[in-house]
Amino acid sequence: MKVDWKGIYPAITTKFTDDDKLDLPAFEKNITVQLEAGINGVILGGTLGEASSLSEEEKSELVKATVEMVDGKIPVILNIAEQTTKGAIEQAKLAKENGASGLMMLPPMRYKATDKETVTYFKEIARSTDLPIMIYNNPVDYKIMVSLDMFEELAEEANIKAVKDSTREVTTVTKMINRFGDRFKILGGIDTLALEYMMMGAVGWVGGLVCAFPRETVAIYKLVQAKRYEEAIEIYRWFMPLLELDLSPQLVQNIKLAELKTGLGTENVRAPRLPLSGRERERVLKIIQEGLDNRPELPDYLNL
Repeated sequence: MKVDWKGIYPAITTKFTDDDKLDLPAFEKNITVQLEAGINGVILGGTLGEASSLSEEEKSELVKATVEMVDGKIPVILNIAEQTTKGAIEQAKLAKENGASGLMMLPPMRYKATDKETVTYFKEIARSTDLPIMIYNNPVDYKIMVSLDMFEELAEEANIKAVKDSTREVTTVTKMINRFGDRFKILGGIDTLALEYMMMGAVGWVGGLVCAFPRETVAIYKLVQAKRYEEAIEIYRWFMPLLELDLSPQLVQNIKLAELKTGLGTENVRAPRLPLSGRERERVLKIIQEGLDNRPELPDYLNL
C-alpha cells in the first residue's frame, strides 16, 4: 500500500494480556477506534510499542495481525531499532514479507555511530529494500543527530521519503524546507510541539497520546489543514497537560493508563516496566481525569 507520509500516525502501544502474551483483541479494539477517528497510518514497534522487549516472533505476529485488521485502509509501518546493519536489513526483509507498507528507522542502537557510519547504515538498509523509509531523528533520547548535511547524502536514496523530527527544535522544519524543498516529508515527533511543527510546515504528527485520544489528535491536524487555527489552538491548549505525559521515562505507563481510562487498552506493560503506583499514579490519574472532565466538543472534522 502506498504511504503518503501525511497526517496522523499513532506510535501505537503493544497490548499484553495479564500473563504477558500479545493481547490482539485489545489491540484490535484500539485500532478500530483509531480508524474511525481518521488516522492516516499506524507505526508498530516504536518506544511506545515496547519494541525492545518484543521477540522477533511477536513482531512478525503483530505486523501480520495489524495488516489484517486495517484491511488496506491505512499503511502499516514497522519501526526498526537494531544494533547491527545486518540485523536491520533482516528486519526490513521480514517487515515486507509480513505485509508492512513502510519503515521508520532509528540510527544504530547502543553504539554512538559517527556521521559517516550513521549515513552508511541508513543507506545500506535503504538499498536492501524497496519499502519507503522515514528516518526517526531523535538526538535527545538516542544520542545521534541526523544533520542537514547527512540528509543531503540520504537524499540520494529514492526510498528515503520522510523524517520524524524529534529534535525539539521547531526551526528544523524551516531549515529542512529551505534546503530540500519538499524532498522529505516532515512529521512532528514531539506531542507537546506538534501544533508548532505543523504550523511551520510539517505535514503530519507521529503521536503518543493519540493512542488514548485519537479524535482530538486528528481534529487538530484537520483544523490546521483547513486553516482554522483558532479552533486547533483551543483543542491543543486543552490537550497540553495530557501531551506532557509523553515526555517522561514512564511514557509507556502514562499512556497505557490513559488508554485504560478511555476504554482503549489496559495498564499491562512488559517487565522490567511496571504499572504506575502510589503518588505518581495518583498524579497521572488526576491529569487524565481533568482532561476527561473537560473534554472539548469537536467540530465535524472528518468533513472539513
